[in-house]
Amino acid sequence: MTESEVNRAVQYVTASTSYGRETVAEVIRTGLAELTALATTSSLQARRETILAYVCQWTIKRTGYPEALVWEVLGYAGRWLDDMYDMIARDHPELLRESDR
Repeated sequence: MTESEVNRAVQYVTASTSYGRETVAEVIRTGLAELTALATTSSLQARRETILAYVCQWTIKRTGYPEALVWEVLGYAGRWLDDMYDMIARDHPELLRESDR
């Protein structure tokens, strides 16, 4: 994700929750960092829910934020990513690899 996309996700989640921008940004950036590390260093094949649970637990340990806060923030961020994917799939399907569809 580009910095601009991360900032849009932060804005979306901040507007959707009662948490401050700094808190939301820290949780999202921490979660994305672990998700990136997991994707580049592991051949793990797991369901989305399993990966989200792992990233949430790692983010809780890393940031010290309460579990409910982290789950809510990353849940909203996930919905934002889903919406972005749907928009790209609809408007620019040529940008997706065949295995992504």
